[in-house]
Amino acid sequence: MEHTKPRTKISIKNPEFLLIGIGASLIAIHLSLFWREKDSVSVCLFILFCANIWSLLQEKRHSLNLESGFLASTLGFLLIAFVFINSIYKINFTVLLALSPFISAVGLILLASGFQGLKHYWLELLTISFFSLRTFIPLIQSIDISIITAKFAAILLWYTGFDISISGVILSLPTGSVKVYSGCSGMVLILDTLSLAVLFLCMFELSLKQKIIVPLLAATLAFIINAIRVCLMAILVAQGDQQAFNYWHEGDGSLLFSTITAFIFCCFCWFILSRNQVKNQKCK
Repeated sequence: MEHTKPRTKISIKNPEFLLIGIGASLIAIHLSLFWREKDSVSVCLFILFCANIWSLLQEKRHSLNLESGFLASTLGFLLIAFVFINSIYKINFTVLLALSPFISAVGLILLASGFQGLKHYWLELLTISFFSLRTFIPLIQSIDISIITAKFAAILLWYTGFDISISGVILSLPTGSVKVYSGCSGMVLILDTLSLAVLFLCMFELSLKQKIIVPLLAATLAFIINAIRVCLMAILVAQGDQQAFNYWHEGDGSLLFSTITAFIFCCFCWFILSRNQVKNQKCK
């Protein structure tokens, strides 16, 4: 009994320990859900987003107001409870899996700082809402840019010497043709790369010009790399190499293009930071 009372007092006087425990539990739940769906990209991005949010919270830790009213605490508790229940019973799983990180963040903020906290943590909410958007795959795939991707891929093939013809979203070579579906148009890769751009914008101080260039470059780079992937698919179909086509289309080879895109974008970000550092040193 003597050891139980001090522990109770600590949990009351230090609500941050309870909030950290709830937050860690929510992170573990979402990681397990994305892993269960075999979505390795979401797992990696979710870890990066959580690390970025933790960094933002560390910067403002001295100004955090951990006071919440009864109504806000009750609503926050219900939202978090809903996330826990949904992780078990999978109610409308596709939609709620996408919205679950944002719902968790809102619930945790209400529980920690009440309705005023929604204004105080607006940047953290904006960051996690973008992650929720990129996991909303059905909505992303409804934005069909396949005709643009097909035309750009046809231009690349034509400039590299292939006898290519295009009809709508169908690329035809003399010995085979491939159709560019909406799922292969590049929207998912574009949003994944934009997610990295959002993290970069949140973590570092950039000029207004750089803040505009970074997301534009991220989207453009992802679109071009995906168009190159479409070109490769068309060439493999024309050669009749079905095994290689399956590997690069649905197998482990498909992840290589995402890796290349992320690597090139990270190199560009490193170049911007290095350039800014040189400018700051000259100003001093």
